[in-house]
Amino acid sequence: MRNIKYLRFKIFSTESLKAFVFMALALNILPLSAQELSLEKAIEMAQKNDPWIEGSYLKEQANIAQSIAAGQLPDPVISLGFANMPLDSFDFNQEPMTQFKAGVSQVFPRGETLELQRQKLEEMSRRHPFLRQDRYAKVQLTVTQLWLDLYQSQETIRLIEKDRSLFEYLVEVAEVSYSSTFGRSRQQDLVRAQLELTRIEDRLTVLDRKRSETQEKLAEWLYGTGTNWQEAGVSQTLPELELKLKTDHEETVNLAQYETPDFINHPIIRSLEQQITASETNVDLTRQKYKSQWGVNASYGYRDDAPGGQDRSDFFSLGISFDLPIFTEKRQDKKVEAAVSSKEALKTEKTLALRTIKARFHQAKERLVWLEKRRELYSERLLKEMNDQAEASLNAYTNDDGDFAEVVRARIAELNANIDYLSINIDRLKTIAELNYFSSSSEYKTFINGNQND
Repeated sequence: MRNIKYLRFKIFSTESLKAFVFMALALNILPLSAQELSLEKAIEMAQKNDPWIEGSYLKEQANIAQSIAAGQLPDPVISLGFANMPLDSFDFNQEPMTQFKAGVSQVFPRGETLELQRQKLEEMSRRHPFLRQDRYAKVQLTVTQLWLDLYQSQETIRLIEKDRSLFEYLVEVAEVSYSSTFGRSRQQDLVRAQLELTRIEDRLTVLDRKRSETQEKLAEWLYGTGTNWQEAGVSQTLPELELKLKTDHEETVNLAQYETPDFINHPIIRSLEQQITASETNVDLTRQKYKSQWGVNASYGYRDDAPGGQDRSDFFSLGISFDLPIFTEKRQDKKVEAAVSSKEALKTEKTLALRTIKARFHQAKERLVWLEKRRELYSERLLKEMNDQAEASLNAYTNDDGDFAEVVRARIAELNANIDYLSINIDRLKTIAELNYFSSSSEYKTFINGNQND
């Protein structure tokens, strides 16, 4: 009689446990809400609502307007006044030299200063399209990483919630078995099951906090888009990002066969090249200070008739002026030296930027190779082996040939393996997004859904 009751208990526990696990899995297959945020939509909204882009257009227009203004001659100067006015009477026609003068003067800047000033500002304005292309690529990378972080937190919570229900059921099984006369569970089994359930609650609390923080960071990029996605979260479908690298064999999947991109065409490098071009023009502009600045002036002097009615001739004056830059050692020479040094400093910035992009690209490429190997190992062997181990430990326990602690350990190991596999997939997609940013060209911008020119 005792064996029959215990057998019924085992059958009830095993079959109910399997049914409960099946229900927990089925409950996760729910229709997606229309308010859930996809990665493609998040990138599109962030790029369209980025105030930085608008500011870049305004700065470019400012540089263009300044370049037009800088190429114009200075305004002529008009002068009006009285000359040789007698102080004793202030009578305009008392003295023959008293006259009313009207003059105009015009300054002509040194050498090709006007053209070089215009050219320099125009070249500075050409940086902004490259900076906008880099900004588009950076926004795509940043939003992609935040979206994937949020998806990882959301999916990890879902996996743990599913196993929490399983551990809650294991606690009930242990309680029934421990309190039953025919059960063979020990008090330590009940304590172990309850302890693992408490640990799961703590993990969920930490993950929920992380999810909230990541959601706020992503919401910062989507501010003002008019969307309400926070309650529903991001979509439960993990996108597959395409690696935008050139290869001679398009059908290959071997990352080692992909060509290293020409980083010289990266937008940030092109913007630095444009700065260097402008700095070279600035050197030529500074050298114009060795040349003289010329000025032309003309004036007309009106004289009244003499007191006796005698006619007095009016005066006309014409002249030129120029400076003599002969003491150049501590002025012109130093300004040219400063301009040359600034140009060379920009070249070092370009060299450092190229070195950084190359190094980070190769680091990401090696990381992707490593992640692909781990992903293959998990998908083809490790996850299946973990599941087999969990099933075997449960079957052994239900057949009086196993330990309850081993069942718990196996289930925890399987849960951790699934979470690790999720982390590998997320890191893989992040790395692909990073590689796409480093390999972006100034000729196009890479988007999830295609190409779009600036």
